[in-house]
Amino acid sequence: MLLENIADTIATMNALNVIGIQFSLDDFGTGYSSLTYLKQLPLDQLKIDQSFVRDLATDPNDVAIVHAIITMGRTFGLNVIAEGVETEAQLEFLDKRGCHAFQGYLFGKPVPVMVFEELLKARTAKGVA
Repeated sequence: MLLENIADTIATMNALNVIGIQFSLDDFGTGYSSLTYLKQLPLDQLKIDQSFVRDLATDPNDVAIVHAIITMGRTFGLNVIAEGVETEAQLEFLDKRGCHAFQGYLFGKPVPVMVFEELLKARTAKGVA
């Protein structure tokens, strides 16, 4: 969609931003994600693809890529979220470098919405948000 008519896409995104809708560029660093999008699109968030998070403890290239994505995101004033966080070591690495939003099995496995709502109610009742 982005590649077909970038001008129309930007106009639509800007109109939606006005009414409070925010945008995240998913799987940043893979596929069609481009640095040009950081300049042109009214984004609010970058999502670091799990393929880079997975081997943070063992692959220096992934360390460099994740660090660069976090730095770029922060430079552009974007929130950065990491996908595929499964270990405390990954969480600590990301947090120390300025990525403070996470998704992954470390926090819970995917569940149906009704189960999620019940879990959320139980946590809220306990005073845990």
